Formats: sequence, structure tokens, C-alpha cells
Amino acid sequence: MTGKALAATLVLCGLGAAACGGTQGSAADPARGAAAPSAANPATAGTAQSTAARPAREAAEPATGPETAAAGSSIEAKPLSGKVVVIDPGHNGQNFRHPSVINKKVNVLTQWKACDTTGTATANGYSEAAFTWDVSQRLAKILKSRGATVKLTRDGNDGVGPCITERAAIGNKARADAAISVHADGSSPGNRGFHVIMPRKIKGPVDPVVGASEKLGVAVRDAFRSGTGLPYSTYIGKAALDFRNDLGGLNLSTVPKIFVECGNMRNAGEAAKFQQPAFRQKIALSLANGVQDYLQ
Repeated sequence: MTGKALAATLVLCGLGAAACGGTQGSAADPARGAAAPSAANPATAGTAQSTAARPAREAAEPATGPETAAAGSSIEAKPLSGKVVVIDPGHNGQNFRHPSVINKKVNVLTQWKACDTTGTATANGYSEAAFTWDVSQRLAKILKSRGATVKLTRDGNDGVGPCITERAAIGNKARADAAISVHADGSSPGNRGFHVIMPRKIKGPVDPVVGASEKLGVAVRDAFRSGTGLPYSTYIGKAALDFRNDLGGLNLSTVPKIFVECGNMRNAGEAAKFQQPAFRQKIALSLANGVQDYLQ
């Protein structure tokens, strides 16, 4: 496929935001990771609650050396020791080359959907698959440094899939304490902001973890807002929270799981930010902080 054809494919997917799990139908901080998050926008009430809990959590971050106690020396536990987190980087870099694979229909319990999609892209061709893979690698590194066991649903950005059903199964098999699917939306250029997608009850396997998934979603929403400075979505959900029953990655999950649409790749301002490594690091750190807020 020519570069022009690839760009056309990605743009078409971008205009159909549902392909990315988006519209339904439509300076350093040594205690918390790498680059310190920006707090350009005011926090919400939920943010205030999680922020209030952070001093104690930060104080519990691992020291670089042994902790001396009255009974002797011991190594302080890392904050996420014993926790399992599954990260699902949306789409894959070669999906567009294999339409027969990704267009195969799979059962997501409420309907039949394509195995996977190409994802969207910025106007200058930076793909959602590349963005989600980069952010997910950064996120995995931060979570591992905090003691978590981390599993990813794909091991690179030069393959195909896996299908949305398989992505859910990976989190289930790992018995994850939390699972997060990283995406970026492809809506109209005038739309902006991020949102978090959580499951609805469907009389299926996800039902027992719908409540926990919502708690995870709110924690990540609050940390993402305060950490990146990006606004709540102007076009989806209420206060950046959206509940859906048509996503296989959520419907088939037996562990707490959310999707995060980090912003709109078709919006020029957000697209420019997403192409900056420093901002992708800020996104990863914010997501890590949200996951940790939930798990602690």
C-alpha cells in the first residue's frame, strides 16, 4: 500500500471514531516517577480526594537504600508490589495490511464486531497504533519501577491484532488487579479533550467488576486531568466518563478494566502534543498515578 493510500485509510478510520473505541455511533517528581505532571487545570472534587491521599502514598514510595529499624535493616516494599496490571495498547502498526484478519467478526456478547481496527491518525500521519504503543511502554516501565507485575497484550507495533476477544482474555488469564486499554480518538477536528470508557452490566462476565471498573476509571480520570492539563472531552460522556456495552475488550473482561481515549488525534492542538515524547511521558506518568491511586 502506498503512503498516500495508508494515510487515506487512517484518516477514514479517524473520522469513524468508534473504530478506536471512542464515540459510540459517532522540575522532576522523585516520589512518583519521571517527569513531573503539570497541573494547569483545576482538579475536580474527585481529584481533590485522590490528591489528599497522595502525601501518604508518596511517603511510602521505595527508598534507594535499606531502611534502618530498631530491630535491624530491611528493604522497604514498593507501593505496587504484588499487584498485576495488564496494559492493552490499542490497535497494531500493521493492521492496515491485513484487512481479512482484522475484519473477521467476533462475538462480544452484545453484538458481532470486527476482530480489530486500524485506529486513527493525526493529519500528518502519526498513527494511533504508534502512539498507544509508545505510551504503553512508558507506562509499563513506571509501573514496574513501583513494583507491579506488568503484562502487555501485544509485544510490538509491527504486527497484526490481537483480536479484541484475545485482548480481554490476556487480562483475565493474568488475573489482573487492573487492566487499562490505551487509545486516542479520531473525532472531528473541532472536538477536544480526553475521556475514560467503563463497562456497563450486560448479564455477562463483566458484571461482577463493573463497580470496580468505575472506581478505576474515576481514579485514572482524576490523575489524567491533573497530570496532563488536558480538558474533559467536549463531545463524549459526562465529566470525561462514558459507559458502554459494545466493546469486546470490556464486555469479556472478568477483571477491572477501562479504556482511556487520551484526546482527539484529529484536533491540531492535541495532535501536536501527542507527537512530543515529553508529553507522552507525562501521559504515561498520569496513567500510572491513576492506576496506583486505585490499587492503593
